Amino acid sequence: MSEIILEARHINKSFHDPVTVPVLTDITFSINKGEFVSLTGKSGCGKSTLLYILSTMDTDYEGELLIDNELLTEKKEAALARIRNEKIGFVFQFHYLLNEFNVLRNVMLPGLKLNKYPEKEVEHRAMEKLKVLGIDHLAFKKANLISGGEKQRVAIARSLINDPHVIMGDEPTGNLDKKNSDIVFDIFKQLANEFNQTLLIVTHDQSFAERTNRTIEMEDGRIINQ
Repeated sequence: MSEIILEARHINKSFHDPVTVPVLTDITFSINKGEFVSLTGKSGCGKSTLLYILSTMDTDYEGELLIDNELLTEKKEAALARIRNEKIGFVFQFHYLLNEFNVLRNVMLPGLKLNKYPEKEVEHRAMEKLKVLGIDHLAFKKANLISGGEKQRVAIARSLINDPHVIMGDEPTGNLDKKNSDIVFDIFKQLANEFNQTLLIVTHDQSFAERTNRTIEMEDGRIINQ
């Protein structure tokens, strides 16, 4: 039996400004451990809004959200912040690395924030993640001195530091050329295949989506295909 990592049950969301406009309607799906899933649809279809809810950043919705069989709906912000840091890894279109730190320190930051392991152990784990991604030789370089493709790989290493249940990506290849997009795709594929990592990636890139295990397609705030 497959283990469900992420589940959305009948999620609805509307914006009220000043009239009520529905943005998401009856969103229901689940993702199993180790699945590599893409979320696609035209601009404005609601996929980024949905990702914001799934990542626990937006709590203003109807329905239920579960990660690792734990119901997150109606939890307080402090509890959600801890779950976000511990159970969800994020990779965005822009890497959001801190230029004043070297690559290793950037990868360590969410681990230090979680405060589950001593600093030396976090450093060791960060180095291991950099090795998996083939960029351990960049560990002591300042973040602003590496290429765009390398920065995105550092961002992926950072998303892995707390061994999250699911990695969520918002257009992680949107800023990259084809060569670097393919590198990022191959890393995601390796994480799913070799490390049983669960991934949910919002993408406009059709060739990227077609190569994932499954595509959830949205239109006008609804799931039309999964």
